[in-house]
Amino acid sequence: MAKSKKSTPQHSASASCPRPKGTLIIIGGHEQKDPQTVGDEVGSSADELAPESILKRFVAELHGDGPVLIVPTASAEPEDTARDYVRLFHDLGVKRVEVLNIRTRDEANDADRLRQLDDAAGLMFTGGDQLRLTATLGGTEMIRRLKERYAHSRIVIAGTSAGATAMSTPMIYQGRNDAGFLKDEIHITTGLQLMHDVAIDTHFVARGRIVRVAQIIATNPGCIGLGLEEDTAVVVTDGQEMEVIGNGMVVVVDGRQCQGNTIHEIQPGEVFSIRELRVHLLARGQRYTLPVQDQLHV
Repeated sequence: MAKSKKSTPQHSASASCPRPKGTLIIIGGHEQKDPQTVGDEVGSSADELAPESILKRFVAELHGDGPVLIVPTASAEPEDTARDYVRLFHDLGVKRVEVLNIRTRDEANDADRLRQLDDAAGLMFTGGDQLRLTATLGGTEMIRRLKERYAHSRIVIAGTSAGATAMSTPMIYQGRNDAGFLKDEIHITTGLQLMHDVAIDTHFVARGRIVRVAQIIATNPGCIGLGLEEDTAVVVTDGQEMEVIGNGMVVVVDGRQCQGNTIHEIQPGEVFSIRELRVHLLARGQRYTLPVQDQLHV
């Protein structure tokens, strides 16, 4: 199949800021249960399972014979969620699947759990509540070690729904699906920082979330908005080379050349304006180079 031309020019990496050797697979979630959900926590543990076709690509990207780690920290039902993923990966032929169920910050600094990560070929962040994930893992030795592995090894790191949203900086953690056009309706914080200057949102088309991403871009036009529909994912290599997989659409919102941005002029509760956003709609097989600047990923 012929590859489409990239939408942005490729940037060369400097010797002091090498591109990460790991691969990210960022998944837009599976199915919608409650369109009024504030965060991404929905329904039962099976509601947010990544589609099997996308998990097959995850398996195909693995290198070495290390285990796949399931990290259900974001989930309110971690045991059920982890059990479902263990079954799915076993069905896909993965021989070693382990659960890394971290519920406290002390556990995220535990030596035995860190050894699990050091041995892993891949890691899967499940869906749930992204704020639970970042509040538990942010600033811990687990995340420092994960970033180190992402930068220097061929580990594959995947996340679905909340697990995908948490990979970026900035990270959306609250905001109704029908909200976003009033200043301060959207709440953002620092994610796990595996991707810099990229704001990831999931269930993007099904839940009508483009306006809330536009507000994030308005607050920082140097950030790229990345909206993933359900049953859709992007595979990111070299820290910025993105390929769309799955059956839905990926929406890229680029505000670097925006004009008429009023977010800094209006009061909280007022409607903001922004003009000349560039929007790309990408389907399976499309490639896009994220215009991120060279920087250390550790």
